[in-house]
Amino acid sequence: MKTMRVARHRPVFLTVLAVVCSAMAAASTLAGEVDSITTRRIALDDSVEAVNEIFNERLREGVENANAKDIENTDASEFCDEERLYSELRKGVFHSFIPQWGLRGYDLDLQLRELLSEHSYTLSLRDSVYRDIDYMEGFSLNLKKLSDVINADGHLIGTDKIGHFFAEGWAYFERTRYEGESIEDAMKWGRRQEAGTFGYTTTGIHSFADLTANFNGWRFWNDILRTQDDPLKGLISNFFGDPYVECEVQLISSLKHRKIVKAWRLNKRFDLSEFVDGAWDEGNNCNSYADPTIEGKVDTRVSEIAPGLRCPVEPIECLNARRKYGKFAKHLLHPRCLTITKK
Repeated sequence: MKTMRVARHRPVFLTVLAVVCSAMAAASTLAGEVDSITTRRIALDDSVEAVNEIFNERLREGVENANAKDIENTDASEFCDEERLYSELRKGVFHSFIPQWGLRGYDLDLQLRELLSEHSYTLSLRDSVYRDIDYMEGFSLNLKKLSDVINADGHLIGTDKIGHFFAEGWAYFERTRYEGESIEDAMKWGRRQEAGTFGYTTTGIHSFADLTANFNGWRFWNDILRTQDDPLKGLISNFFGDPYVECEVQLISSLKHRKIVKAWRLNKRFDLSEFVDGAWDEGNNCNSYADPTIEGKVDTRVSEIAPGLRCPVEPIECLNARRKYGKFAKHLLHPRCLTITKK
């Protein structure tokens, strides 16, 4: 009888163990959280140029690696291979030998915490507005350090947002380019992720600012080769605008090898300020929480730190974001941001 009882409960035990292990594995790959309320009184230098320098170098490296092949033994039809370009750019951006392994926003977040340490502000969980969220309510939140806060073109954002920009932006782009989805479909998928393993079920927090960074990341990856028009730009801007990368004939190499030789050329510099705005700031584009208990804990801490403060801290940023994103705003902005009125 004793043996039968063990056998009966083993599947349950293994199921629970599998769930816990899966959760721990998920926690190691998901982006961190950021407290942009406690840090609002801290004066930070603008980090945009530092961020631009990092990623322009990584993009240049990716393009060079995409072109690094033996021209003597390469057929003209193989020049400017798009899949190779995207693969090398991802390896360059994420500093990973294998793009799939490196494509984690949290990994990039950790890199940027170190690279931008002179420009950022580090806050511990125990000193943040999230300090009362326990392991059962947000296990991933409690397993990690909070993301650092930086000033990006005048907006307080977490380094996790740049991870979202590149990693989840690529995930959106994959869905539109390879799976035939519309950008609206990709954004709906992103909301489901934020309501699941990227948010409510792991941290107890749903970040609309993450969704905003995701969408802008799609705009970036889409503009690498200008796969389709940028929906936030007008007809003239889309027609005359340059993609980040173009395939060009290499005249000297073509004459030398007596055949048409082409290579990728980096067309323009990456500038984060073209994408970032006040909706990347969780102090403006408010968070939602898994249940009222968690929200109450956070609100209590916020009222202690800044009595009278209410999200959105800067309502004008919500109005600006609604104008910028137009029909997409409903997928990106917290209901408070969507309903704020001009005073």
